[in-house]
Amino acid sequence: MRRKMEQMLREAQIKITKEIAAIDGGAEFHEDSWAREDGGGGRSRVLADGKVWEKAGVNLSVVYGSMSQEALKVATERAAEKVEGMEPEEKVPFFACGLSCVMHPRNPFCPTMHFNYRYFETDNGIWWFGGGTDITPAYVNADDMKHFHGTLKEVCDRHDPEYYPKFKAWADRYFKITHRDETRGLGGIFFDDLDDRDSEEIFEFCKDCANNVVSAYGPIIEKHKNDEFTQKQKEWQLMRRGRYVEFNLVYDRGTIFGLKTGGRIESILMSLPETARWEYDAQPEPGTPEGDLIDACKNPREWV
Repeated sequence: MRRKMEQMLREAQIKITKEIAAIDGGAEFHEDSWAREDGGGGRSRVLADGKVWEKAGVNLSVVYGSMSQEALKVATERAAEKVEGMEPEEKVPFFACGLSCVMHPRNPFCPTMHFNYRYFETDNGIWWFGGGTDITPAYVNADDMKHFHGTLKEVCDRHDPEYYPKFKAWADRYFKITHRDETRGLGGIFFDDLDDRDSEEIFEFCKDCANNVVSAYGPIIEKHKNDEFTQKQKEWQLMRRGRYVEFNLVYDRGTIFGLKTGGRIESILMSLPETARWEYDAQPEPGTPEGDLIDACKNPREWV
């Protein structure tokens, strides 16, 4: 499964970056490879200063070695059962591969999108999959959300009709910015510690999800990439990017895991936008488009 998942993610990285560059039409992804001192490495592909995207990155990492039990607690909610029988200071031999992406468009009516699909294994025979795809708009567009969530639901339903409602609710919980009492965006799907069935079944689900990222996201970008916008709308987008930064640096499991296991800092922080904004005590008026987004982030909605 290690080799199979790695190969699938490598192919998905090539496919997705090719399709996104075609939509952008003004910039290409630049690739660089890196090695991790304690074992493994990765391949980063980043598009910068494009016509559509200010910054877009799709990063592959394949790492192995030993990690602390503290780092394992970041990687999984079920760390206790995974280190059962080990001494308190004993290191955990592991293998992990994942493909992670964040795309920050220029236009305020084009949402930011994130996905991550990953596989973990420890030397004592324990394995699990995790991942998800989610969207972070600055403005609510119900038709866009129906398309995005509808595409994810179609993928989920091909594998298990219980997946979408379960993983949609999980995304709403996971992407919550607790200190703001609001979600980072308008959700999608999220799952972790998935090991409740044959690994081949879960692999095929992850593959289907990765191969449908652009079909869920691309049409929304094509629809809005040339929309006109005001300076105030741009400033609102930048403030919402500020919320994105807050979540990623304070709560995001992948960011914290990367920092605790000696990952490559440029790849770990690739998820952050080039520009963001914080205004003191900015409170949009209820009934405005900005206020509608805040309401949707404080009270997650069902889109399909």
